[in-house]
Amino acid sequence: MKRVTIFVTHLLGTGHLSRSMTLARSLRDAGFAPLVISGGMPTSHLDLSGLDFVQLPPVRSDGASFTRLLDTAGEPVSPELMQERIEAIEDALRQSPPDVLITELFPFGRRVLRAEFEAALSLTGSLDPAPLVLCSIRDILAPPSSEKKAKQTEAWLAQYYDGVLVHSDIDVVPLQASWPVTPATERLLRYTGFIAPPPPAIDPAAGEGLGEIVVTAGGGPVGRRLFDTAIEAARLGERRWRLLVGGGDAAEVCARLNAAAAGAPAFAEPLRADYRSMLTRCAAAVGQCGYNTAIDWLQAGVPGVFVPFAEAGEVEQTLRAASLRQRYGYGCIAEDELTPQNLADAADAAVRHGRVSVNGLQFGGAAQTARILDELLRARR
Repeated sequence: MKRVTIFVTHLLGTGHLSRSMTLARSLRDAGFAPLVISGGMPTSHLDLSGLDFVQLPPVRSDGASFTRLLDTAGEPVSPELMQERIEAIEDALRQSPPDVLITELFPFGRRVLRAEFEAALSLTGSLDPAPLVLCSIRDILAPPSSEKKAKQTEAWLAQYYDGVLVHSDIDVVPLQASWPVTPATERLLRYTGFIAPPPPAIDPAAGEGLGEIVVTAGGGPVGRRLFDTAIEAARLGERRWRLLVGGGDAAEVCARLNAAAAGAPAFAEPLRADYRSMLTRCAAAVGQCGYNTAIDWLQAGVPGVFVPFAEAGEVEQTLRAASLRQRYGYGCIAEDELTPQNLADAADAAVRHGRVSVNGLQFGGAAQTARILDELLRARR
């Protein structure tokens, strides 16, 4: 059984880890032995059962610039902590040498963690036999802020990598839409289709969520303003709004939001395991436009309103939301234009729009990734 090690660190929300876990489960079902090495904050709402999992001493980003890292106490990370992480990564790789190493996002991002990624790549390169080394990236990236960064990425790819797994449909969102792809990089690209969990069960009889506006903002601390605005938008109508709150402080945030919602047809609760099923029966959804959120909405066919995250110059979610508005009629409100009235009006329009049809969209990216790995490993024999 071939060992596939996925090295991922989520720094703000939990989308990167969630996507990696979906991929790991699919690889396990395809006969591989996946190991996930996670460097972000522990999370309680993701299912880790049945998978080999290594939790590094966790870090998170201090805001959306991704240039300053904090530890679990909210203090700047120390050199000792970062060295401890590198040693834990090297120990995991020595104890269970991979046949395939997948680095999630790096070298296209996560440069603040370059020392530990380079340590992992250097160690695995010294193994005999050396593993296949692949990068795993979503459909849309944060474009490089300089030509120097783009060239450094290409240098890392040339030095260490056998391929780049692009979890997108090339006919919908090619990598060129957000990243300068050179001929050298293009030769490495393997489009997998979108990575998504199995479609959620449709259970209208369960009742919860039926006819409601469901509001989410991912699994991290961002998006609190969206919840506050949603409560005020709910006051402008009679339809019930359900706020699903992620993050380690979800219980405390829900208590605050429910106190603020007194008299409004709105209530907050921690993010639920059946959230994706709820999308199949709610009237509309409101949320940011991260990769996983977009895929969840498209799979469920739910109409909705995106309020893309755009702090610190982030453009990824804005680009994705613009594409989905053009293709499928989703509503979109820029963060700096978000008001209760705008949100209420956009939610009403989404309800009138009705269910979204995405026939032909490729959601089998995890299974296709397993097939690509099998093909590449066979070619090495």
